[in-house]
Amino acid sequence: MRKLKIIFMGTPDFSVPTLAKLHNSDHEVVAVITSVDKYGGRGGKVLLESAVKKYAIENNIPVLQPKNLKSPKFNETLRAYKADIQVVVAFRMLPEMVWNMPPLGTINLHASLLPKYRGAAPINWAIIKGETETGLTTFKLKHEIDTGDLIFQHKLSIGADETAGELWNRMMEAGGELMLKTLEAIALDTVEYKIQNDNKACPAPKLFRENCEIDFNQPAHDVYNFIRGLNPYPGAWCQLDKKTTLKILTANYSEGCNHKEVGKLTTDNKTFVSITTQDGEINLVEVQISGKKRMKIKDLLNGYTFENETIIKRTNSAT
Repeated sequence: MRKLKIIFMGTPDFSVPTLAKLHNSDHEVVAVITSVDKYGGRGGKVLLESAVKKYAIENNIPVLQPKNLKSPKFNETLRAYKADIQVVVAFRMLPEMVWNMPPLGTINLHASLLPKYRGAAPINWAIIKGETETGLTTFKLKHEIDTGDLIFQHKLSIGADETAGELWNRMMEAGGELMLKTLEAIALDTVEYKIQNDNKACPAPKLFRENCEIDFNQPAHDVYNFIRGLNPYPGAWCQLDKKTTLKILTANYSEGCNHKEVGKLTTDNKTFVSITTQDGEINLVEVQISGKKRMKIKDLLNGYTFENETIIKRTNSAT
């Protein structure tokens, strides 16, 4: 089997198991490209390095952190590594001059069964939409996002109560195996590419605060899926008043005929808080109030009082 020289591109924790798998294989990761360091933490004064950068430094892999991927200097440096192939796992969109540079092209790992859930947040949207199955896909990159020719796919079931964070962790570990399988097929020249069926495509757009607001005028099960699909980040939320935002991180639900107004908050301010939906109720389990840490609802009620019978309405009905 041919030994491949690999440039790896990625940023978050999700990328690290794949990088580790490739680094410990018979192939060679000649360099890593990751995001630039950013200030954050307490007071915004801590310089934060990406998970991929930390792994690369610990394992003596050269690190590149370009601000501009089209920079002639960066592209000259990249070309000098003479990589056979590039691997992308949770990185930003690449210009053609970068993804088309190596002779074997650029391979991406995507957290869905393409062409379903093309976009930045496939794990979240699969749960939000109530899917019972998802998976991982390796494909050859081309200009239009997540549209390149498919190589391998690995299916995973989604648990009825599984959160996006829990699914993320399972997919993160499985991704490395699938990418190594892909590179070995390429190295052996046994890989077969399959064109995606665009008619089966559906989007998984990036999540912003605006599209994480809960619409209680939906069936209880759909609201429940929305909440677990945004747990732990960025978190589903609703507005209690002009100053108070309530993030609902975990909940359960009950279905049945509902004669109450949708969005009505009911509580004894001791043990429970529930909010009515189109056909039932969402029962809060773990929440976060503006200015407070996340906590179990019973713990929050020890020091916080909700205004009973509040009607929660969406702040932006267009989202």
